[in-house]
Amino acid sequence: MPPIIEGRRTVESDRETVTVFLIGMRINNPVAIRSWLPVAGAMPKMLRHLERDPKSGLLSYHSWFGRTTVLVSYWRSAEDLTRFASDPDAPHAPAWRSFNRAVAATRHVGVWHETYTASATNSESIYVNMPSFGLAAALGGTEVGPGSQTWKQRMTRGH
Repeated sequence: MPPIIEGRRTVESDRETVTVFLIGMRINNPVAIRSWLPVAGAMPKMLRHLERDPKSGLLSYHSWFGRTTVLVSYWRSAEDLTRFASDPDAPHAPAWRSFNRAVAATRHVGVWHETYTASATNSESIYVNMPSFGLAAALGGTEVGPGSQTWKQRMTRGH
């Protein structure tokens, strides 16, 4: 388990933008293990591949597993994310082909994703007694101090 960082922390970054990528799957038929298990197993392979390559653009991620899974990831840019997704030598391409060929028509499992490019300087985050998490894990956390005590201060500090 990552250590808890005591106190109030926020994110202050010189980065103008960050790309936030949300992806997940939903198990529509829990007994159809042959349909959803390969989909569930594809993401850890992709994450290991990305972690081994610091140039990939992946900054940080967190995931939750249940009937509907969620993975929140932070990227340097949308271009980095697109480059990974379209790289024929990366693990995404074969997983996507396999899903489309064998799984998509069964309706036993669904997949979803959303991509946002957000202003990193015009954002607000607060972490109290948390391990390194979210945007702070991606861009670095810092103690709340003068100029970042309130939501309004944190939200408008990039102006």
